[in-house]
Amino acid sequence: MDIKKWRLFADIAETGNFTKSGDRLGYSQSGVSHILKSMESEVGFPLFIRSRKGVSLTVNAKTILPAVRSMLSVYDNLQQQVQEINGFHKGQIVIGTFTSISIHWLPEILLAFRKAYPGINIELKEGGSDEIKRWIMEDRVDFGFLSKRNIADLEWISLCKDPLLALLPKDAPAPEDHIFRMKDLGSEDFIISTHGVDYDIHYALEDAGVKPNIRFYSNDDHAIIAMVGHHLGISVLPGLVLQGSEDQIAAYPLEPYYERELGVALKSRERLSPASVRFLNLTKEILEKDKGQSEKMFTI
Repeated sequence: MDIKKWRLFADIAETGNFTKSGDRLGYSQSGVSHILKSMESEVGFPLFIRSRKGVSLTVNAKTILPAVRSMLSVYDNLQQQVQEINGFHKGQIVIGTFTSISIHWLPEILLAFRKAYPGINIELKEGGSDEIKRWIMEDRVDFGFLSKRNIADLEWISLCKDPLLALLPKDAPAPEDHIFRMKDLGSEDFIISTHGVDYDIHYALEDAGVKPNIRFYSNDDHAIIAMVGHHLGISVLPGLVLQGSEDQIAAYPLEPYYERELGVALKSRERLSPASVRFLNLTKEILEKDKGQSEKMFTI
């Protein structure tokens, strides 16, 4: 079985485009067509459906896709272990993450990792909570940064706690004692993250028995911050998201207090590649060394 053929198959399933996948993996258009014909002859059924909208998987191809992704993950892990034994630090890591982690954590971590392991390439896939969880389950990423509230059957590595804070326009009157009571959310126009993007905020509202007057939904935290800054409503967001937004909004701790637990979700520690293990060890080392990191999350 030619692993390169199956890598092309999985990439086309991801991009939905023969040309884009060919360019990414170094194949000409005719080369892609030749490989796919060869694969379809081997498996005995068509793999892709071509239409004006692009390329999609046949029913049979969808059936084998999870096994293909799992096989590629195992193969890449094997390759990295062999290189590790021979003293080479090469490979690739695909990480699922959301915007606040990409902005506030990863630049420092990626810089340190690149200096230590220049031969290891990293690809970031950004999405919402549901997307990242699905990518982990489908072997489309090696692991993902998530909130613990959405990990279900995945393994979990805890990294830190991040408080949920009430967002008000910068010039709005401050709440009493500079603490925002959850019960007061019901009296204001409210802006909230889309379902499937952030479970912690929806959980906090439900747990507190609050039914806010929701006027806007958004899957972009920075859009929510901007709308609050323009007096379109108030909101609740995690502290990590709010770093650098002090000129647009004012943020206050909630009563009762709510927080989210941030960490890394993965299918299995045993299946982690050597490169992934090195990345996660460095991540924990940096976050533990930089004591100000967790403190900054609480300061708005």
